[in-house]
Amino acid sequence: MDELDWKILRTLQAEPELSINALADKVGLSHTPCWRRLKRLEDDGVIAGREVVLDPAKVGLGVDVFANVRIAHHDEDTLEAFAEAVLSHPQIVECFLVGGDSDYLIRVVTGSIEEYERFLKKVLVHLPGVASVNSSFALRRIKLTSRLPI
Repeated sequence: MDELDWKILRTLQAEPELSINALADKVGLSHTPCWRRLKRLEDDGVIAGREVVLDPAKVGLGVDVFANVRIAHHDEDTLEAFAEAVLSHPQIVECFLVGGDSDYLIRVVTGSIEEYERFLKKVLVHLPGVASVNSSFALRRIKLTSRLPI
């Protein structure tokens, strides 16, 4: 990647709604070379996707819960089954395999503490291999971004 690629990425992170013509103008390219670079960045997986960022509270999902999950058995089949199961639940918006006291850190968004309690009882504790779940509730969101510091 060269400096023009980085400029395209920085510009798109700041203004994802730009048309290809507006993007080309901002980065100092003509339409076709800019489109080719953008297409290559997408094909190479550098640009993983484009999303509209919603305010969770304004769409009725104002509760962020961070669940530290411990797995009973760390065999490959259990870990893969757990990861696959996590993907099927839209309430789980982030999931990380972590080192330390827990095995996974999961971020769940819900509309209320009661909704999370139901999700915990009916879903989380029944995911493949789960031995324990320790939940922490966000009191206030200070920062929420998907922008990378490039």
